[in-house]
Amino acid sequence: MDADARRGRARDFLLGGLVGASAAVAAARRRRAPRRRQQRPEEPADLAAFESAPCFQELAAQRARDGGR
Repeated sequence: MDADARRGRARDFLLGGLVGASAAVAAARRRRAPRRRQQRPEEPADLAAFESAPCFQELAAQRARDGGR
């Protein structure tokens, strides 16, 4: 095996290792992101957020007065 081929393989190996390491770092950062979200005060999700809005409460009260229409 000549020196040029050996150098080429070594360069490919180092570049592959660099790409793999950066992928591992990116994956680790993604795994940590939800933990930060859990530390925030919990907010209502899905329809619970909408149902606590004043406009929805007014509409619900109006429907109750009108007999459920």
